[in-house]
Amino acid sequence: MKEGYIIRDQEKPHFITFTVVDWVDVFTRKVYRDVIIESLDYCKKHKGLILYGYVIMSNHIHLIIQSKEGKLSDLIRDFKKFTSKNI
Repeated sequence: MKEGYIIRDQEKPHFITFTVVDWVDVFTRKVYRDVIIESLDYCKKHKGLILYGYVIMSNHIHLIIQSKEGKLSDLIRDFKKFTSKNI
């Protein structure tokens, strides 16, 4: 059984929120915020991410994003996988 939400229209902009497990304040440290920003830059340059805006809070992230090349769900999966391993 799949967990989470299904993105039905992969080409339109979406408001996305990522939360940290148990709401731990991970992003109070600059090194972890930098990982997020570098990952977003990489996705913009190499994966077709259109980033309209973002906010990094102490324990969650808000993004307004769109994919210009393919599926948004694949882009989100790759972003989360890469950043979670680096953090």
